[in-house]
Amino acid sequence: MFTPLAGKTVIVTGASKGIGRGIALRFGQAGLNVLVVSRHLAEAEKVAAEIGANASGFAADITRVADCDAMATAAVERYGSIDVLCANAGIFPAARLGAMTEADFDHVIGTNLKGTFLSVSAVLPQMKAQKQGRIVLTSSITGPITGFPGWSHYGASKAGQLGFMRTAAIELAPWNITVNAVMPGNIHTEGMDGMGEAYIASTAACVPMKKLGSVFDIANAALFFASEEAGYITGQGLSIDGGQVLPESPMALDEMGTA
Repeated sequence: MFTPLAGKTVIVTGASKGIGRGIALRFGQAGLNVLVVSRHLAEAEKVAAEIGANASGFAADITRVADCDAMATAAVERYGSIDVLCANAGIFPAARLGAMTEADFDHVIGTNLKGTFLSVSAVLPQMKAQKQGRIVLTSSITGPITGFPGWSHYGASKAGQLGFMRTAAIELAPWNITVNAVMPGNIHTEGMDGMGEAYIASTAACVPMKKLGSVFDIANAALFFASEEAGYITGQGLSIDGGQVLPESPMALDEMGTA
């Protein structure tokens, strides 16, 4: 049994869809007050309405210092504390080297990596004053462990998040603030539905468990990192990928069918 988190407050960035929405819903189910953050207020409020009375929406661009500071202020004003930050907001436009522009690279790094730094920086005054906090970053297996054509900028941003995490964990430990990361593999989100069943099947075929993960698989791991029971875990990344990174080659998956 985990110690109940009901009544605590979480900020979830990039929470209007996909993994962020799943995290927001799961934390809401656990009884936390949820500040649902998206660039568009209407989208944030829609997810907050799904959660219920213990949630509200907030519009912020996490690449802007003022927006991140306003986000943290809103959480304290509405709920009295910031106990958990799920820094989930991220983008993943594809662009191959040679075609990728400086603006393409800066946009991804600015959102995924700088946005993480700004989001974390914004909540620190409150967490330090409380002498406790949980920070959970949404990284990826892409970059820290694997690569994929068109995502060199994305991979760099996600690997960078883990480098940031490790030093942040050391610096913030004296205030009982932990910093950890979830690292999703192939996860079924709304964006995949438009790609068609053949694409979804081929993506699932890369996973030893032969299925895509759910956004709630990621959300449950984030909820664990936010728990009292995870209080002695910091600076760690957890791959949630159905074993996707394990095969040394596609042949390993082919051999499964001959066992």
